[in-house]
Amino acid sequence: MTDLRKDVEEAEKQSASLHIDKDLEERLLIELEGQRTFENTFLAPLISVIAFSWSVFQLYVSYFPVNSTIIRSVHLAFAIFLTFLIYPIKKKQKYLEKVFWYDYLLAIIGMIGAAYIAIDFTGLANRAGDYLLRDIAIGIIFIVILLEAGRRAIGIALSLVAIAFLLYDKLGEHLPDLIAHKNVPLEKLIGQIYLTTEGIFGVPLGVSASFVFLFVLFGALLERAGAGEYFIKLAYALLGRYVGGPAKAAVVASGLTGIISGSSTANVVTTGVFTIPLMKKAGFPPEKAAAVEVAASTNGQLMPPVMGAAAFIIAEFLGLSYMDVVISAAIPAIVSYIGLLYIVHLEAKKLGLRGEDPSKLPPKLKTFISGLHYFIPVVYLLYVLMILRQSPQMSAFSAIWVMMVLMIIQPIFQKIIAKQPLNKRDFIQGFIDIYHGMVTGARNMIPIALATAIAGIVVGSITITGIGQVLVDVVDTISQGNIFIILFLTAIISLILGMGLPTTANYIVVSSLAAPVILQLAQANGFLIPALAAHLFVFYFGILADDTPPVGIAAYAASAIAKSNPIKTGVQGFSYDIRTAILPFAFFFNTELLLISSVNSWDLTEVTFIKNPLKIAFIFGMALMGMLSFSSAVQGFLLKKLNIIQRLLFLFATFLFLVPNLAHRYFDMPSEYLSFVIGMAIWALIYFWQKATIPESFLLKSPLGSRDKE
Repeated sequence: MTDLRKDVEEAEKQSASLHIDKDLEERLLIELEGQRTFENTFLAPLISVIAFSWSVFQLYVSYFPVNSTIIRSVHLAFAIFLTFLIYPIKKKQKYLEKVFWYDYLLAIIGMIGAAYIAIDFTGLANRAGDYLLRDIAIGIIFIVILLEAGRRAIGIALSLVAIAFLLYDKLGEHLPDLIAHKNVPLEKLIGQIYLTTEGIFGVPLGVSASFVFLFVLFGALLERAGAGEYFIKLAYALLGRYVGGPAKAAVVASGLTGIISGSSTANVVTTGVFTIPLMKKAGFPPEKAAAVEVAASTNGQLMPPVMGAAAFIIAEFLGLSYMDVVISAAIPAIVSYIGLLYIVHLEAKKLGLRGEDPSKLPPKLKTFISGLHYFIPVVYLLYVLMILRQSPQMSAFSAIWVMMVLMIIQPIFQKIIAKQPLNKRDFIQGFIDIYHGMVTGARNMIPIALATAIAGIVVGSITITGIGQVLVDVVDTISQGNIFIILFLTAIISLILGMGLPTTANYIVVSSLAAPVILQLAQANGFLIPALAAHLFVFYFGILADDTPPVGIAAYAASAIAKSNPIKTGVQGFSYDIRTAILPFAFFFNTELLLISSVNSWDLTEVTFIKNPLKIAFIFGMALMGMLSFSSAVQGFLLKKLNIIQRLLFLFATFLFLVPNLAHRYFDMPSEYLSFVIGMAIWALIYFWQKATIPESFLLKSPLGSRDKE
């Protein structure tokens, strides 16, 4: 069994040359997630073949039509079978070293339970609502096994949430009057959760089986081809010479990786093994180096077009075009990333750090040209999605084939360009990389498939008892109709529900429970809010749970690489991500940040989008200045440390930039554009105020940046 500490040390050595072996990177992710490595056993190739077969199946059903329920059933059967072979019952050495008899038993029974829907598809359809005892018994056993599979692969949090909802369904009459309901009969409960498309095999698992798998597979192939390493080299070459350059490179690299990544933890490992050692070498303390990576990787889940695989589920839940979701989410996500870059800059200035010597950095032009081909499949994917307007499924499917062709010819062209002789290995290397990429893509899908399936239990439980309306009543009672309290309580609920959950399950749970609270109570209090704004509101706060102590999964992964305290890392990462927390409040009151100009009062999913390029550019500029104002206020720094008055002025500027419509209303301004003018005046005032009170030598900058502290 490879020692994690040795792998981290090896990664640190290799990061100095900006090259880490792909197998080492995959092994790090496996060990950080507590998976078995199967060294020197027959199981390693067996699991690889099964995972490869899963990817082949998903590609097949993407092109050849098969009943969607059957696809979901087989999709989950693959996931559960692999789970019990890969993930041990405990993360202890003796359980990691081999697969026990009960693992095989649970894998087989779980696979049969998932596949039962496909095996007896016609029979179940004919006896809908009048199920056999066999159906109910298999359903009970399967639900228990599914919850155990989820506990192993994604942690105990989601399984506990699902168990809580199942108990709520069965014990409703014994609960306090405010949340009491009539007990649900066992047959009806299992029928809803297991034997229909209202529970486990519902929309979330359907999206996982159709859209999400293909995008995760595309990302795995892109990473295997070397795109992740290229993104890091490019970011480092472009930004390394500036103040806090390695940290800025980490943010940009994580943002690029996050575009196609479905997991913040995987994002941390993919980029963190490069960037965290570089940040520490540049002078960032271990906790801050890890926290920068956590914040950057967590925000990757907000980046279109994938948004941690949640973009597809948001579109399905709301009945919206996938492109509408992507367009609406673009400005907040981009602004949030630029805000993190600015925070990193301020942190580096406070620490008195300088950039790298340009002579030690990769050459910009050569680095840029060396990986231009990696943009071909990404640009093609976006072209098919946005210009040709094909479905996400077909867009990803066609982009995967472009990616495969690129992987086959890449080793050959690299040798030709380098004027090196070709050998047999060069002609088969691409096929080897495709095989490993398809295996990795399938393994990466295990937590997502299980998360969407278990989240389906929650959705089914909510539907059968109507607990969503109960939560609306509770929040309404506590808030007394105050919209700010309503939003604050909903944000806290989303944070708590999101702790320990992967992105997709996170969104499914918080949107099923918390989004209706916002929509109903906002409308009741005179706020006409688009459904998309409410769903993005809870999605953002659910994502923030990824680095929120004490659970913060991404923080634990980053701290293992940085050799830092995971709680301190999580706290520091959350302090960086506070800037993201203000965006949902901003686009709730100012839906123009989502490029939404109006909403149908009868159908909150029907909206009108802003299409004027100048208007869009102005909205982006306002949002960006608001984010920079808030970041300076929170960090307490501009040219030097801010005093309390300057911090308050920056907070006021944040308000003016992000919600000019409220400023116009509350301060009786003749125009919303006046908010922008006043906000810029505040920036100028603070800048010249600080410049006038610090020595001129402090402001002088060398090409490498300044080491001088205030």
